[in-house]
Amino acid sequence: MTAVEPKPSAVRDTFDSLDPATDEVVGTYPVHTAEDVQAAVDRARQAAAWWAGLGFEGRAERLRRWNAVITHRMAELCAVVSRETGKPAGDAQLEVVLAVEHIHWAARNARKVLGRKRRPAGLLLSNHTASVEYQPLGVVGVIGPWNYPVYTPLGSITYALAAGNAVVFKPSEYTPGVGQWLADAFAEVAPEYPVLQVITGFGATGAALVGAGVDKIAFTGSTATGKKIMAAAAETLTPVVIEAGGKDPLIVDADADVDAAADAAVWGAFSNSGQTCIGVERVYVHEQVYDRFVDKVVELTRRVRPGEQYGPMTMPAQLDVVRRHIADALARGGRALTGGGVGDRFVEPTVLVDVPEDSAAVREETFGPTMTIAKVRDMDEAVDKANATAYGLGSTVFARRNATRLAQRLKAGMISINAPFSFAGTAALPFGGVGDSGFGRIHGPEGLREFARPKAVARQRFAVPLKLTTFDRTGKTDDLVRKLVTGLYGRRR
Repeated sequence: MTAVEPKPSAVRDTFDSLDPATDEVVGTYPVHTAEDVQAAVDRARQAAAWWAGLGFEGRAERLRRWNAVITHRMAELCAVVSRETGKPAGDAQLEVVLAVEHIHWAARNARKVLGRKRRPAGLLLSNHTASVEYQPLGVVGVIGPWNYPVYTPLGSITYALAAGNAVVFKPSEYTPGVGQWLADAFAEVAPEYPVLQVITGFGATGAALVGAGVDKIAFTGSTATGKKIMAAAAETLTPVVIEAGGKDPLIVDADADVDAAADAAVWGAFSNSGQTCIGVERVYVHEQVYDRFVDKVVELTRRVRPGEQYGPMTMPAQLDVVRRHIADALARGGRALTGGGVGDRFVEPTVLVDVPEDSAAVREETFGPTMTIAKVRDMDEAVDKANATAYGLGSTVFARRNATRLAQRLKAGMISINAPFSFAGTAALPFGGVGDSGFGRIHGPEGLREFARPKAVARQRFAVPLKLTTFDRTGKTDDLVRKLVTGLYGRRR
């Protein structure tokens, strides 16, 4: 059993998952109550003990089998993703392929990252051995988003499972079918216990998960909701990892490959209808190549076809945000070189120039298929403007000679140089941001450690005459220790 079985009285409370392109009902799911959620967490406690007991190799074997199920039935999963989000089949497949790579990496590397390792005991305790290992937290609650309903939540789920935890997953109310599909696939390879369970519903269901006594919450969503989750989790000192929004910049130096930079900007801004937390929303271009860059961006953008190369806006309320940002930019002197139209489902790919830096289109997360492009006199100005935001998730640099130095100066958790989003596909790299983009990390070694607790062990191998931790310690011993420490560490340079 992977989905939570609601009580008879709760069965009447259901909601529909809709195709955002047609409003056709994709599926109907229960609104799980706080009691349902608590029951799921209680079941997960028993499952966690069994799952942790399998050890690294036992869990890796199950994860590899799960990965095989996903891979062989990829077309089926992609169809569910496309129907619930509206994204094209190719984009759904790209998302699943990236998730498969992460499952493989986590299964393969969990022991190496989390297993017991020796540490130096130091000269004063040279008769000891010291080691540290990482143990599972127990039950992890994951609250996932709708924009990448496979790749993003599995960045938490996969690493939590590989670390030895059971997971209770609350997918977005816009993509419950994707969450259920993933949990059902996992149940095929781990039928003994409900190691991965899905609960469905709205904000109240997610809030119930935060207060249900889980050992950690992993949340992906808006900054505002992340703050509410943190406040609720603080009541029980439940740790959280927050992956929130972004207002990600792309900067282009004078020596950059302009054509490649323009292609990356168009893909980064418009793929998935711009509904990407690491999507390109702001572009700062050196004045020497600005005109060439803008011309190339406009040329490429005019080839992008809404409804074919990207889908509708998944969340209808986001249309109002995009509409407000475009209107504000135009009202304050900006120009739309392409697009600007916002329909009842689709937004035209929109390139904005001459937009003031204090406008909503530059300061706030748009989360739609728009980008602003600004001319800068040099890369110092580009970095200053790129960093002038409360967010700090991802950034992209296109440059040759100074690319690495520019990347080091950008305030962001992740940087991609001369390619879009490459950090997201590199399983060994941590994913996360700073500031209003959240904190904590998924993916890579840091992602595995995020869902485990370090345990330190010091063991005395043999007794020595110089005993420091006893009431029988003498003044002679203290004098000897003082001389020893002074000799070791007291030299001045």
